[in-house]
Amino acid sequence: MTHTLIAFLTYIALILLFLLLLAGYRTYLGLTKQVKSLRFASDGSGVPELGYRLTRVHANAMECFPFIGGLMIYAIATGNTDVTDGLAMIVIYARIAQSLILAISTSNLAIQLRFATFLLQFGICIYWTYMFLHG
Repeated sequence: MTHTLIAFLTYIALILLFLLLLAGYRTYLGLTKQVKSLRFASDGSGVPELGYRLTRVHANAMECFPFIGGLMIYAIATGNTDVTDGLAMIVIYARIAQSLILAISTSNLAIQLRFATFLLQFGICIYWTYMFLHG
């Protein structure tokens, strides 16, 4: 199994895990009657800070999947995983770091660290795109 395949499946597993955590947290809030309605805003408003951060972790992973996952799918579908294999796990490690930082804190330092991990992922995706077009 190539690094690209591992990274792609890991990304999907992360999204599923984030959704499970978010659903579990919302279920907990409902069962303990910490919220009056089981209707939850898609932006995470109306729930305690942890609920907001879990909502953002999941949403952020989903927002980045089209370009990160899309490029990995392209590499797999065209047999060009040699382009993505070298950096695929770095992208996933950066994605995990970004998600963990967001789940833990929304301080200014955390926001800057999150942005740095996002830029790393974004930069690698720009590189991959260039390599697919010109490699």
